[in-house]
Amino acid sequence: MVDKKTYVEESESNGNNSNNNITAGKRDDVSAAVAESEGSSSPIIELEIQDIEGIGPTTARKLKEAGIVSVMDLAVTSADELAVEINASKESAAAFIIAAQKLLRDSNVLEKEFITADAALEKRRSMLRCSTGSGALDDLLLGGIETQAVTEFYGEFGSGKSQICHTLCATARQPVESGGLDANTIYIDTEGTFRPERVQEIARSRGYDSTQILKSIAVCKVYNSSHLELIIKNLGKYVDDFKAKLVVIDSVISLHRAEFAGRGTLADRQQRLNSMLHKIIRLSEIYNIAVVITNQVQSSPDTFFGDPTKAAGGNVLGHASTYRIYLRKSGENRIAKMIDSPYHPYSDVRFTVNERGSDDIEEEMKKKSSSSSKKSAKVEEEDE
Repeated sequence: MVDKKTYVEESESNGNNSNNNITAGKRDDVSAAVAESEGSSSPIIELEIQDIEGIGPTTARKLKEAGIVSVMDLAVTSADELAVEINASKESAAAFIIAAQKLLRDSNVLEKEFITADAALEKRRSMLRCSTGSGALDDLLLGGIETQAVTEFYGEFGSGKSQICHTLCATARQPVESGGLDANTIYIDTEGTFRPERVQEIARSRGYDSTQILKSIAVCKVYNSSHLELIIKNLGKYVDDFKAKLVVIDSVISLHRAEFAGRGTLADRQQRLNSMLHKIIRLSEIYNIAVVITNQVQSSPDTFFGDPTKAAGGNVLGHASTYRIYLRKSGENRIAKMIDSPYHPYSDVRFTVNERGSDDIEEEMKKKSSSSSKKSAKVEEEDE
């Protein structure tokens, strides 16, 4: 049991050995690494667990036995979960987590606790966005799928959720200037809908190197809700190992919905979903990754007017998503509607699904090509 006394003793021990802080040389190295990684696809900063204030060899060993091998892993862990895993009090666990986050801030990996609004705006302007493959859908999202955010697509079967995810796997590997993230993708498949040949078809149709794209996707087939929760728990390690910038979970609720049936298990299901989703949120912010989740729908029988379809998962899932987009069929095309967002306008757009994955409707593409040809013809006439 690691009590407050043990925590203080380890703090003093660390203080005598290494002053409980990163030395000036280490700080310079970390700052240089951060500056260098701003232009790279996957900034990974190597910091030691024992660099954290208050953590000595004994606690470091317990953390590693619990699967927490890096400062980033510790920073995204919840206090309750950590207290159980290392057999410590909740206060000690919270102190370790706060110290880990402080070390990341001091090393310029995380932003400071308080920054001015203009600095926050400048940071958001430089945030990476990944194209969905459809210009109309990208316009709805004001540029594409954001990093440091959880984007949720929900809709009935055949509405295009998995097709958008497959397209994102292809576009994420592209350079940043081409609307990609120039990084790898982790695809967590809970419904058995991932098809590598579909990603290959999308890549070839768009003129991408399909071999390189397939090599850049790490697929995880999940079989039950406990397996999914375990994957999410260790997701930070997988993001580092695969150098991923995009994480796709298709779908986030299907396994919990199947295993927790009836009102008697609803509270347990929602609590487990809530813990998992908040872990995903923390991971997206600290690891600077884009997270895309798909969600199923349910019908509301008491709705007499309007669309009776609503997202599954209740308020827990609704509050966890940064952006929520509703997809529905419209003949051969699809309609995407922004349902919830901190700053996007509440509007809808039309797109289609073809051999290129999620794409603009052909009529719109023809209009764009015809208008551009007219402009070029007009320029040529003026030159003559």
